[in-house]
Amino acid sequence: MRMNTLVLLGIVASGLFCLPIPSSALESGEHPTKQALDECHRGRLAVDRATRLAHFQQGQIMGERAVAEDERSADAHFALFCNLGELLRVDGESLTSLFGLRRMMNELDRALELSPAHIDALSAKGTLLVKLPSLLGGDAEKGEALLEQVVSRAPKAVNARLSLAKVRCEHGRHQEAVTLASDALTLAQQHNQADFIPEARAVLEQLQANAKASYKAHF
Repeated sequence: MRMNTLVLLGIVASGLFCLPIPSSALESGEHPTKQALDECHRGRLAVDRATRLAHFQQGQIMGERAVAEDERSADAHFALFCNLGELLRVDGESLTSLFGLRRMMNELDRALELSPAHIDALSAKGTLLVKLPSLLGGDAEKGEALLEQVVSRAPKAVNARLSLAKVRCEHGRHQEAVTLASDALTLAQQHNQADFIPEARAVLEQLQANAKASYKAHF
């Protein structure tokens, strides 16, 4: 069970939250939902642990406030999910709270219950489903379908492209994987998503190496 939970935390650490702040949140001025998402973003950009932790803790507070003010807001639940997920991985891939893990998943599921077409939440859910073992609710086929749906609907969906690229690589479809990862890196750079550029670059380099190794193996 511990190994499975570490797998899940590794998924959290892989960057689930690579989409822009939802437009409905952006239009809300200083609403707690926007503040919570801003804190999540700032925390990911921070270098030292204390600063990261402070941003995510403040983001959790604002996310909880947003949910308390409007429990039926999918954006509020997603904002809280974002900070809870980042708090789980602040010290790397070591699980410190099973309760925190369950709570994070509950917030994600509630966001999708309220808004089934919520792009950010769909991307996160798809990523989780393709990575989780079935014992913890994983469903690779369903997760892949969700990621494909996000990629087709959201032109700026960096994380969905990276997650789908990894799936394609696992299926031996290396050129498709490289194309998806390359597109993700380009999008992250074009839209100044500085906190996700390093990950996109690292994934692309790994997939390119895998594609080259696969090519050599066939000749």
